[in-house]
Amino acid sequence: MVKKVLKNISEIRRYFHTNEDPIYFVSATNFNLLGIDEWVKNFKYICYMDCFDGRHPNVFVPSEMPHDEFQSIEDINNYLLQHKEVIDLIKRRGGKPRFVFLMFDERTEELVKELGGEIWFPKAKLRKKLDNKIETVRVGNKAGVPSVPNALSEVHSYEHLRQIADKAGLGDDLVLQSAFGDSGHTTFFIRSEADFRKHEHEIVGQGEIKIMKRIDCRGSAIEACATREGTIVGPLMTELVGFKELTPYRGGWCGNEIFATAFSPKVRQQARDLTFKFGEQLRKEGYRGYFELDFLIDKKTGELWLGELNPRITGASSMTNHAAFAHADAPLFLFHLLEFSRKPFKLDVDEINERWADPDMIDSWCQLVIKHTEDSVDIITDAPQSGIYKMLEDGRVVYDRFDYHRRAVGENEAFFLRILRQGDYRYEGADLGILVMRGRAMTNAFKLTENAKRWIHGIKSAYSARPLPAAATLEEPAFKIM
Repeated sequence: MVKKVLKNISEIRRYFHTNEDPIYFVSATNFNLLGIDEWVKNFKYICYMDCFDGRHPNVFVPSEMPHDEFQSIEDINNYLLQHKEVIDLIKRRGGKPRFVFLMFDERTEELVKELGGEIWFPKAKLRKKLDNKIETVRVGNKAGVPSVPNALSEVHSYEHLRQIADKAGLGDDLVLQSAFGDSGHTTFFIRSEADFRKHEHEIVGQGEIKIMKRIDCRGSAIEACATREGTIVGPLMTELVGFKELTPYRGGWCGNEIFATAFSPKVRQQARDLTFKFGEQLRKEGYRGYFELDFLIDKKTGELWLGELNPRITGASSMTNHAAFAHADAPLFLFHLLEFSRKPFKLDVDEINERWADPDMIDSWCQLVIKHTEDSVDIITDAPQSGIYKMLEDGRVVYDRFDYHRRAVGENEAFFLRILRQGDYRYEGADLGILVMRGRAMTNAFKLTENAKRWIHGIKSAYSARPLPAAATLEEPAFKIM
């Protein structure tokens, strides 16, 4: 029997609206793929954290079981896949289960196989190889996508670093990145030997390091999907980085904005072209599906440089998949699912990319990832619930009503997805939650707006906490959950 070939967006949408086999997103929260369940029948979230207090119809959170301390989000997912309540849910729902993840490893692949399921992402081994920031430079070079002037080398000492930088003509003001990890934790700004000494244990003996000339730049993010028909490219988003109101980490990502005129038409088109070229190279490397690129835009010259690759969905995916073009056509992640579904399809990728580049297809939204920024540890006694919040005329932020979707946001309102709840430890760098609003969070000078600052203060003020008992200690997790 010949399978019907899907030939247009309408047929693709109908295909997923009538999907019969269960698809699961397994992660700490459902934030990254928020709303995809409205596009795909039988799509469920299996989560460790109950952000919605049991009120989201497609989120399943099993009861807590004893477990070793989590060292990564992969550990969380592997714990969930071995949980009896999760196994019972998957067996009860039947069908051929498909799984998608934010992060997974070889152990995850084994557990999914034991459950009789499939992972709809490239193999963990390939993802790990491409997630290496050193490898990103090399893939970009092959694709003709340039990185900031750099050298790739092990670093043995400050004197050795200076030799490498001098030989490559990188100057005295350097930015170093280790191969893996969140940029907020693994990016080091080195101007002097004193700077180097502060981070020496994170640089020396860590393998190849990306040593870059420091430039005055703005961060941006763009997501895409490498399919058998070509690479489909989303819109270029601004990045919020290092704002002290949101994150304690210098250089740490803390949100995004999406709006039609985020950058000049020339920069937007260049970013789209480079992303397409990078995606086509990824296909040659054997990778397919969803990915995200960070670009650094030099403030002085306007030059566009490749920052890093995330071979997966990311913290920006919720923005991409809820933009106006996504509602007019289909969310970018739907094309990822289509690529792995084995369903034959034929698409005019150039036509889709041209349409998605139209400023009229992009509406204006922002998201703020709010962390605990104080150097303190305590226990939360009261936490704001997820839902729609309103800002009153006097600037106070108050809870208005429950919802699990940002589409319900109106004037002077925002959607808050709570991460930490009552009884959780609150420590420096802990994710309190994500705030999503219409419009911008930054000025044209890329500073936080006063309105954004009021929203951040309002949400933080809704948390209450008590000190830890004198004898208690807390080992802070060294990984992000989104």
